[in-house]
Amino acid sequence: MKSSNYYFPKFISLLLILFLAELLSITQQNIIIPWTQFLAELSAFLVQLFDTNTIAQGVVLRDIQSGFAVSIQPGCNGIEAIIVLIAAIVAYPASIKAKINGIAFGFLAIQFLNVIRIISLFYLGQWNQMVFEWAHQYVWQALIMLDVLLVFIIWIRMTGRKMVSEHV
Repeated sequence: MKSSNYYFPKFISLLLILFLAELLSITQQNIIIPWTQFLAELSAFLVQLFDTNTIAQGVVLRDIQSGFAVSIQPGCNGIEAIIVLIAAIVAYPASIKAKINGIAFGFLAIQFLNVIRIISLFYLGQWNQMVFEWAHQYVWQALIMLDVLLVFIIWIRMTGRKMVSEHV
């Protein structure tokens, strides 16, 4: 049996392992919470380039003037999307170098889109709470996972081209 026949079981196993690892207290304290706080600070920094009334407080992005705030909670920090991408890439038959490059590129792509997501939701919430809820629950959830899928497809295509050119 070819190793590609084992892709799905490897993918599911890696998902379970990575999601369980994410739930560990040590992972939460040393990776997840600091990363989420960094996302709030980065979002506040970017918003402050145009709007000086915004601050970050821990995992919260707050408008000083109106008091409106968004809290970046688990599931909103892009970590789960990155876990799915890592599991997909690691399970795929490719070189270690290609996998590292794919994970690095994917991490940047997902987090770039996630920062746009955070900032857009911050402004949507100040404008209209109902639109905020709809965009948060439906639009952005789908777009982040679509980003994972697109990154994975692009990575497979790039990896496939490299693998073909290395064998020629």
